Amino acid sequence: MRIQTFLEHSPVFAVRRAAQRLEADVARILGASGVTFLEALVLVSIFFEEPRAIKPSRLAATLHTTRGNVSHCISALEARGLLRRRIDPEDARALNLFLRPAGKSTAMRVIRTLDRLQREFEKQLGADQLRAGLASIARFEEICAASRDAAGLSQNRG
Repeated sequence: MRIQTFLEHSPVFAVRRAAQRLEADVARILGASGVTFLEALVLVSIFFEEPRAIKPSRLAATLHTTRGNVSHCISALEARGLLRRRIDPEDARALNLFLRPAGKSTAMRVIRTLDRLQREFEKQLGADQLRAGLASIARFEEICAASRDAAGLSQNRG
């Protein structure tokens, strides 16, 4: 296609393509744990916060996704007996999330899997190149956000 040359030199397309491939590959890698990528991130987030309670809205903000996505994820994890919700005793409008024993086991399997993947990245790329790549990705995000702001678009509409 004629657009191919443009796409080969487009950082926006390269980041999008890499993100899609990475998400699909990580989903396959996590498949043995029986959770999706977002479910894995939710379980691991709760695991690292316990014994402190964590709220769904905080998860959504931390994971850069919508509260709706987190809500669906929580419902699926709760239905499989991996976590439980409790009404916040200080604010009856809020929910706190806690892992059940099966959720803790799953979170630990996911952590081991993600640690292995991290070590493989470091082995293949080297720690310095990995850090530089992450810095480049963060800079791409900053440039896009600045362009969005300059165009007068809000984060929710853009």
